[in-house]
Amino acid sequence: MARPARPRTTPRVAPRIVPRVEPPRAAAPSRPEAPRRRSPLRWLRRLFLLSIWGALALGAALLVLTWDLPRTDIALSQTRRAGVTLEASNGAVIATSGDVHGEVVRLRALPAHLPAALLAIEDRRFRQHYGIDPIGIARAAWVNWSSGQISQGGSTLTQQLAKNLFLTPERSFRRKAQEAVMALWLEWHFSKDELLEIYLNRVYLGGGAFGVDAAARLYFGIPATRLNLWQSAILAGLPKAPSRLNPRTAPDAAAGRAAEVLAAMVDVGSITQREATLAAESIRLATRPSRDSGWFADWALDDVIARFPGNADLVLRTSLDLRVQAVVEARLEALLSGPGARAGVGQGAVVVMEAETGLVRAMAGGRDYRTSQFNRATQARRQPGSAFKPFVFLAALEAGMTPEDTVSDAPINLGGWRPGNGGWRAQGQITLEEALAHSVNTAAVRVLARGGGARTVTEVAQRFGLPGPFPRDATLALGTGEVTLIDLVAAFAPFANGGLLPEPRGLVTARADGQAVPAGRPTLLRVTTPERAAALRGMLESVVARGTGRAAQPPGFRAVAGKTGTTQDFRDAWFIGLTPAPRGMSGGALVMGVWLGNDDATPMADVRGGTLPARLFRDILEALPQ
Repeated sequence: MARPARPRTTPRVAPRIVPRVEPPRAAAPSRPEAPRRRSPLRWLRRLFLLSIWGALALGAALLVLTWDLPRTDIALSQTRRAGVTLEASNGAVIATSGDVHGEVVRLRALPAHLPAALLAIEDRRFRQHYGIDPIGIARAAWVNWSSGQISQGGSTLTQQLAKNLFLTPERSFRRKAQEAVMALWLEWHFSKDELLEIYLNRVYLGGGAFGVDAAARLYFGIPATRLNLWQSAILAGLPKAPSRLNPRTAPDAAAGRAAEVLAAMVDVGSITQREATLAAESIRLATRPSRDSGWFADWALDDVIARFPGNADLVLRTSLDLRVQAVVEARLEALLSGPGARAGVGQGAVVVMEAETGLVRAMAGGRDYRTSQFNRATQARRQPGSAFKPFVFLAALEAGMTPEDTVSDAPINLGGWRPGNGGWRAQGQITLEEALAHSVNTAAVRVLARGGGARTVTEVAQRFGLPGPFPRDATLALGTGEVTLIDLVAAFAPFANGGLLPEPRGLVTARADGQAVPAGRPTLLRVTTPERAAALRGMLESVVARGTGRAAQPPGFRAVAGKTGTTQDFRDAWFIGLTPAPRGMSGGALVMGVWLGNDDATPMADVRGGTLPARLFRDILEALPQ
């Protein structure tokens, strides 16, 4: 059965919703917004917090800067190295060691121009600032910037004092900040006059001198209370560069700096232009009295610590005669520069000693102390050659022989060793005096045997202060042992001193912290009889009168004695001489020793003891004050 047809339907469509549009409303008139008010308490709170954090930051910075600073009470009274001032026989300062301090001077006791000079050149605003000078820093910065180099510093005198008392010379921002902190501390605890007084007593002024009194005594030989205007200008200029402006070693630089100080004093009104001109024209800086007295100074200071224990400041008056020292230096240099250079002589040493006292009046340990501090007079051990023969012949005299006894000068052969006689022509038999005068080797070997052999001669040499080492065979007769020049000079002294051996010494008087202390007395040791010493002295006079030492005899001099010495291949040449003491020296006789050679033992060109060394002895003797 057929279904009935369904009616057709149309799909449903959702009704369209049209939004309702509201009619525009009229805009309400705008009203100006009132400014937001900030509470004053907020600003106060921020300022308070900022202050707290600033204080904490400052405290932290100060803590970082000051945690390793030294205690001020210790730094102001800290100990120092004992100072030693070495003076020549006339009182002139020849050397200093340690920290040399003079008397503590009060500001009121000093001439007014000394502190005035210091402030004019170092810190013109010292009386106005409080340890740090912003104006001075700005001025220095401007000058350095405009000149393109660091030519001025901004440190105040108080900052310099803080650095010298408490800090190190390290260059860093932290050290400069610490310096500023300590400068403020100093200004808080001391008055301006007290700070200036501390500075003048503590500042380093070169040459080991701390304080103006030590420097015045070192450079001018007077206390600081007696300084004149140009001397004060010299000292005031030294803190800038104590070594470079040292008036003893750089007189021209020191005088130029003093002129700058005087000009600065005129600028600030401390002195007039006329006073500055007169002071500049009056500057007289003596050159260093001795260029090479450093060898003597080193030798004289060698055992000071052991002889003078403690921490006292020492002033030691020595035996060094600057007149004699100057002659020795000049003559030695002239010989080495002239005939010595042509003969291949590179070095030399000279010792001048009083026979009776052992006082060393002059010492040259080489050619130039500035290039070599090795002392060839006291440290170099060399073979003395025939300069050793007097002790061989003295052993024979002590064995009973006399200068008139004879000995063979014929050739000799000892187990294949055949000593030569140079240009000496054998005569058969000669006296002991002739054998020594002409330094005959074969005769000396026979004299050694007659005197008891090498052992006996070694004992004689050691008795005379020559420790050796010495060979134990017949070569000892020709001086194959080792000696120093100063020991050999002292060993010759008994031949002019009645058989008494002096100890070489350089100190005469001593003061410790201004008080006299014992410096030691001359020690004389009897090493032979006066008769044998006189006999040997007569034989040594024959060496100079008609033997190998004729070149050492100055015209018009009497009783000059000595002995020449030459080692194998002309490696060493010696002359040790005796002469009456010149005027102005104590003791009856003078002993002078000369050595020429090369440090590496390079042979010289036919240089014998009777040539250049004897000639140098004569040149020095002729130039000494008589």
